[in-house]
Amino acid sequence: MKFITSRDNPIFRQLLKLKESARQRRTAAQTLLDGVHLIDTYNLALGPPQTLIVSESARENAEIKRLQAEQATKARTEVVVLSDALFREVSLVKTPVGVMALISIPVPATIPIRRGGRDESFCVLLEAIQDPGNVGSILRSAVAAGASDIYLSDGCADVWSPKTLRAAMGAHFSICIHEQSDLVEVARAFNGRVIAASLKAKNSLYQTRLTGPIALVFGNEGMGLSGAMLQAAGEQISIPMQGCTESLNAAAAAAVCFFERVRQIKTAGV
Repeated sequence: MKFITSRDNPIFRQLLKLKESARQRRTAAQTLLDGVHLIDTYNLALGPPQTLIVSESARENAEIKRLQAEQATKARTEVVVLSDALFREVSLVKTPVGVMALISIPVPATIPIRRGGRDESFCVLLEAIQDPGNVGSILRSAVAAGASDIYLSDGCADVWSPKTLRAAMGAHFSICIHEQSDLVEVARAFNGRVIAASLKAKNSLYQTRLTGPIALVFGNEGMGLSGAMLQAAGEQISIPMQGCTESLNAAAAAAVCFFERVRQIKTAGV
């Protein structure tokens, strides 16, 4: 166990860079998890984190003591205690609970496939979705609906940022995430139907068959999908709305589509 009280400590400086910089997260292939829930979810899916970071005053918290005790038995995990002042600097939230974890960003091949939990004939493509909360919420809904893979284009929010991780609530560790993807090539290579959500589509979501192998495509919050992406998709669908709102939030629209697929599968008894 290491105790750190100096801002000049290299471990502290590394944590600060990971908190603040998407480029640093990509270069190091590391990110930070905040709070007991995310750490427990990661531990259950992928094993112990690389480093457990605890604030000095939170060491006696029952849940954090449990985490420390569990990680103490695992030789791969280092436990670092930061002074409260330093912990507040690296904290990912305004009111920290006092524990974070440093992890290596998982590569898709390391994500476990649980029987009945993921449908390898269902994937999601995101083009230039810029809000990290939307990306995280879409990840969470995609996992709940059974998607196996999610592909993100350049221009999407950093999928491993603290805000995205919080919004996804652990979904990152149950789905294969492919960053900086050429979505047109992904669509062309997909062995199934590629269906794009578009406000201008004439076909209703509720009149479209969503069973079988499909890739659902969602675009930028303001601009929608690019012409190239719409052309690469074999079908386009829209979500009928009765109110005066012109469109749904990207995460809400994705969730509606995902669970219409779930409904159809359950109804058909597939």
